[in-house]
Amino acid sequence: MPDEQALIRTARIDDGDGVWPLARDFAGSFEPRRDAFDASWAQLVGAPHTLLLVAETPERAVAGYLLGSSHLTFLANGPVAWVEELMVDEKARHLGIGRRLMEHAETWAQSIGAAYVALASRRAGPFYLALDYEDSAVFYKKTLA
Repeated sequence: MPDEQALIRTARIDDGDGVWPLARDFAGSFEPRRDAFDASWAQLVGAPHTLLLVAETPERAVAGYLLGSSHLTFLANGPVAWVEELMVDEKARHLGIGRRLMEHAETWAQSIGAAYVALASRRAGPFYLALDYEDSAVFYKKTLA
């Protein structure tokens, strides 16, 4: 059953305590530290070229978040948008919150003239395919010491 009561809005500085548990649970490759999260949060809220959204419900307060960014490219003749993180509380999944967060990201990307929205996902491929995203590349990374 879709959660139409979820409010999708731009994150505020005081949302950090609600987002932290979700960000902590999102991580797979790294061990998140609260001090590092707090420092990044303070810089990302309201930062240019950054989209930071929260999904707020009456029952769960912050039930999800999305962190995205945009940057210029040569290959797309201008800006592209990238979704870095999308996380919905396990108890709030399958209610349409993730879909609504992505819809807001797509609207934002269109508003800045982005040629496309891209993301990497290890565990949620079927979710993105259901939203009409295509599997278009292999993601490589090198962890730096």
